[in-house]
Amino acid sequence: MVQAQVKGSPITSKSVKNFLSNNAIIILIVLLALVVGISTDNFFSVNNFRNLVVNVSPRFIIACGVSGCLITKGTDLSAGRMVGLSACLSAMLLQSVDYSARMLPWLPDIPVIGGLIIVLLICAVFGAISGCVIAFLKVPPFIATLGMQTIVYGLCSVITNNQPMGGYKQSYTNVANGSFFVIPYLALIALAVGIFMWFLYNKTRHGKYMYAIGGNESAAQVAGVNVSATLIRIYVLAAVMYALGGFLLGAKAGGASTATGFGYELEAIAACTIGGVSTNGGVGRVSGVLVGVLVFETLKICLQFLGVDPAYTFIVQGLVIIVAVALDLRKYLAKK
Repeated sequence: MVQAQVKGSPITSKSVKNFLSNNAIIILIVLLALVVGISTDNFFSVNNFRNLVVNVSPRFIIACGVSGCLITKGTDLSAGRMVGLSACLSAMLLQSVDYSARMLPWLPDIPVIGGLIIVLLICAVFGAISGCVIAFLKVPPFIATLGMQTIVYGLCSVITNNQPMGGYKQSYTNVANGSFFVIPYLALIALAVGIFMWFLYNKTRHGKYMYAIGGNESAAQVAGVNVSATLIRIYVLAAVMYALGGFLLGAKAGGASTATGFGYELEAIAACTIGGVSTNGGVGRVSGVLVGVLVFETLKICLQFLGVDPAYTFIVQGLVIIVAVALDLRKYLAKK
């Protein structure tokens, strides 16, 4: 009995209280899902579960990109607009050659993988610029990525002339709408990204450097960490994740416009924070990011089943973001 208490922390009223307060949002939304499932039809159905998986997959990829920025005490407010740019570039490159309203009628037929590579490279350049501004010019990530958000949105408006695009070729839409037996391709891609990010964060020097910078940047630099190079890699990788997310969202929606990806950066930050990625840096796991995205998407589906007006849905999501960050700051102050 004594050994059991030594090996594991005894359950006390204080530990229970801390657990409930630290996971309050997750617990409340799980309870909400149970209530909605009991009171409405088809909530606990295969179709609804598939819908959840399909919606979570690209958002999880985007949140993985944001997580690296948060772990280093940064942020990335350009995520949503980068997603939109990626979706629009994918549309321009992968419209069917016989589509009458093709944006670039002179463009030859490009394979889907070729279009993806081009989009990833273009977005990686913007990520590298953000990383260089943060690493070398010492501009706070909030300001640097806010500026990049505006630049990317302006460029996206110019190249698309603010015109919505569609007419994708079948091979592109199949990427998002196809399945391997009963598992959607989107879920498999998200799983591959999750495994890659877990390995990167936990088993590589880059991951160790990232957590070290988030814990104490000055100490990491003294210990020999190349802080500037690490930050640039983090923001380049984040941009690549946004590009992949936008590529998949465009295929899933069957169309794209400059409005695609609007507000996704806030959803990603909220999901990361709900999942335990601290905005104060140095803390965060890929599994937590997945939990946060699942919880956030479950909340939206619950509100849809309850027939809540979309305007009120935005209000609820905003409140969740504020509470999530407040709880994260509470945990940070308690540790101090």
